[in-house]
Amino acid sequence: MIQITDTISLHDSDFQLDFIRASGPGGQNVNKVSSAVQLRFDAAKSSALTDDIRKRLKQISGRRMTSEGVLIIEARRYRTQERNREDAINRMIALIRQAAEKPRQRRRTKPSPAAKQKRLTAKRYRGEIKRRRRSVRISAEDA
Repeated sequence: MIQITDTISLHDSDFQLDFIRASGPGGQNVNKVSSAVQLRFDAAKSSALTDDIRKRLKQISGRRMTSEGVLIIEARRYRTQERNREDAINRMIALIRQAAEKPRQRRRTKPSPAAKQKRLTAKRYRGEIKRRRRSVRISAEDA
């Protein structure tokens, strides 16, 4: 049983761990030992998640979640199977915790009158600088 938040906890049967061969560090051992871990968590069918959390998890996880709602996390950072297993579980927990946090509601605000005035003054000043850079036309009467 993994406690993710106060209200969310997952049983070990809620996710599946598969051990696969990993590329990377390990020398010849890499070709013999399946040290990488592929964690599969079926978020769509999990009773531990609410619909809001499920929706946010799909948005956060991006390509790691399949169209069927299965979250797939591959861990191959470490040389040992055990450390990769812990890494995959910790990454899943972090994703679910992030999805469990409700995003803060955005409050629409207006710029203050002073900010508007400052912006317009800066625009006028910049326009004046550009106007002074222009070439001066000499009329036929002046020549």
